[in-house]
Amino acid sequence: MKNSFKIISILLIMVIFQSTIAFATPSLNTIEKKEMRGLWVSTVLNIDYPSKPTTDAEVLKKEAIKILDDVKDMGLNAVFLQVRPSGDALYPSKYFPWSKYLTGKQGVMPSDGFDPLKFWIDEAHKRGIQLHAWLNPYRITKKKYNEPEHDFASLDFFHPAIANPDWVVKHSDGNLYFNPGVPEVRELVMDGVIEIVENYDVDGIHFDDYFYPGKDFDDKDAFEKYGKGFENIHDWRRENVNILIGELSKRIKETSKDVSFGISPFGIWANKSTNPLGSNTKGMQSYYKQYADTRKWVKEEMIDYIVPQIYWHIGFSIADYSELLNWWVDTTKGTNVELYIGQAAYRAGNPDPNSPWHGFSEIERQLTLNSNFSQVKGSVFFTYNSFEGKPALSGLIKSIYQEKQYVMDMEKLKIVIKVIDKYIRQIV
Repeated sequence: MKNSFKIISILLIMVIFQSTIAFATPSLNTIEKKEMRGLWVSTVLNIDYPSKPTTDAEVLKKEAIKILDDVKDMGLNAVFLQVRPSGDALYPSKYFPWSKYLTGKQGVMPSDGFDPLKFWIDEAHKRGIQLHAWLNPYRITKKKYNEPEHDFASLDFFHPAIANPDWVVKHSDGNLYFNPGVPEVRELVMDGVIEIVENYDVDGIHFDDYFYPGKDFDDKDAFEKYGKGFENIHDWRRENVNILIGELSKRIKETSKDVSFGISPFGIWANKSTNPLGSNTKGMQSYYKQYADTRKWVKEEMIDYIVPQIYWHIGFSIADYSELLNWWVDTTKGTNVELYIGQAAYRAGNPDPNSPWHGFSEIERQLTLNSNFSQVKGSVFFTYNSFEGKPALSGLIKSIYQEKQYVMDMEKLKIVIKVIDKYIRQIV
């Protein structure tokens, strides 16, 4: 009788063991959600999507599915889709016209009432992939290098810039921008974001590194009107962006606590030679040129995650990847802001054998370095077309994440075996 009890107990344990293993080693997608493995999909200038403008809904669907299938195959789990590339939209909006990068002409919608954003969200979620809506808050136009300067004539008649020309600044780069110093501009930007949060099941709202386009921004009139209490225009500009980020963060959380809000800034906040809190670098400083005080946003937890674009190689004298990685780890330490790293996939595969980006070893080295810091919660790669025609790069990323998956599964398995072994010893 006693032996029979032991046999039954062992058989029962084996059943529990099988169930526990299944529970302890969940599907790839479940595990991957703990680590950001993202990819930017750019729509401005048709960098990634669509490959060329079209109103054909079936073509737009086919290209979206191809990208999402590739994302899934590489073992990635998040897409940052640029849905407002330049004062326009890849979804029906009451604030912004349809994007010319989508259909070829601003204000023209796709066929059959097709809503690209909804389609991307639905198809991404079917594959266990997050979809973050990526927006540029201030840019109205984005001209190519050889194009003439853009003006109001290039905009759809119903564009908010046409109705409110006093909100607009024509910059020296030949493009139009909304003026961040105008309170109504901030309201427009926030209303446009909340429109997405209210109507779409997005996982996040995402801004990139474009805020003020430069120090020579022509906003003196706005400073005279709204800058009372500020000693100089530079501090006023930074505060304008701070107000937008802080107020928008609150509005997003009031609308949906499930939607995260993140920023992907230029990799250098400030150089130590200029600011003692900065990094040991010598490059362009987003704090001074773009008026983006990303360090403040992290320290005051205005955002949920940050993805610094550390697009330089390890050992680069002007902006060393390892130096910046350490600086951002230190900056986010002690906060609730998740740190992901923006990886320069577009640089990988340089044909010059003397380039540090020759082949794909630099990306591998960087991902390995990232893994030494528990505070680094993942990576986002720029951009999708960087993987087109580079199967070796796609294969490398896939193999790295498969290996990490295997290690995680084995660790969970070891824990389960120890628990079951202890239980067996107690009953036999």
